[in-house]
Amino acid sequence: MSVVSDPVTRGIRRGRTRTPAPVKSRGRWWRFTFVLAFTVVALVPVGGVFFLALRPGARSQSTSSFTLENFSYVFTNGQTLQWLGNSLAVTLTTVVVSVAVGAPAGYVLSRGRGKAVSGYSLLLFVVQALPVITAVIPLFILFARLGLVDSLLGLGIIYVGASVSVATWMMAAYMDSIPVALEQAAWIDGCSVFGAFVRIVLRNSLPGILSTAIYTFLVSWNDYLVALVFVRSQDKYTLPIGLASFFQQNVVDWGQVMALAVIMLAPPVLLFTVLNKYFSIGGIGGSLAGQ
Repeated sequence: MSVVSDPVTRGIRRGRTRTPAPVKSRGRWWRFTFVLAFTVVALVPVGGVFFLALRPGARSQSTSSFTLENFSYVFTNGQTLQWLGNSLAVTLTTVVVSVAVGAPAGYVLSRGRGKAVSGYSLLLFVVQALPVITAVIPLFILFARLGLVDSLLGLGIIYVGASVSVATWMMAAYMDSIPVALEQAAWIDGCSVFGAFVRIVLRNSLPGILSTAIYTFLVSWNDYLVALVFVRSQDKYTLPIGLASFFQQNVVDWGQVMALAVIMLAPPVLLFTVLNKYFSIGGIGGSLAGQ
């Protein structure tokens, strides 16, 4: 006579019992919950900005709960497009110059050995540790004599000077992860030092270059204090100063202010969204598999 048993009974007879979930899985769920809660709390201010930007203003005649009147107002009744163009021009110039200078300088720090390189590295560390505000007054006096006050060129020079040291350090840190043996193989194949730098090191440093570019972009894009000191004319305002100009003495239309804040938030978000797929870690891990 055959006895039909269920899977649980068969498992018990064979000595296999169901064990509770491992402790590691529980820990992962706790960490996931914590990160999710922290993310939600961090995004609450951003959600408030979007909510106020879409709400009808005090002078609005719209009866709907959400409207685009605030965005229409800041584009038609202000100099938002000009401020946006000024910010993009200064910021993109800063990014290009900082990366172009920081990449070869970082290569020297990464591959160079000697007291001169160590002294240069220490000097860069001291320079990047100093806040920009400590140099604002001397720079203002110097730029006033050179005619660079109230000029986007002068503002860009300050941003490049403030960003290039950090850009150099970031590029050096990433180039340290690229094996020197790859360059030596290129030298054996007939490449010069500069050719190996461009074809091997620089080509494999794309994530580091993008990280440096995004950092430099954010530092220049969000700056308010330096631009407030060096820029006087309204037609040369950057977006942070233009945003502050929307705060009137008696009445503040928060819908218009938040609409301009959303416009200011859009380029960094779009930049990171577009470049995010180019970030990678360990992309050259198999280059030396045969060694």
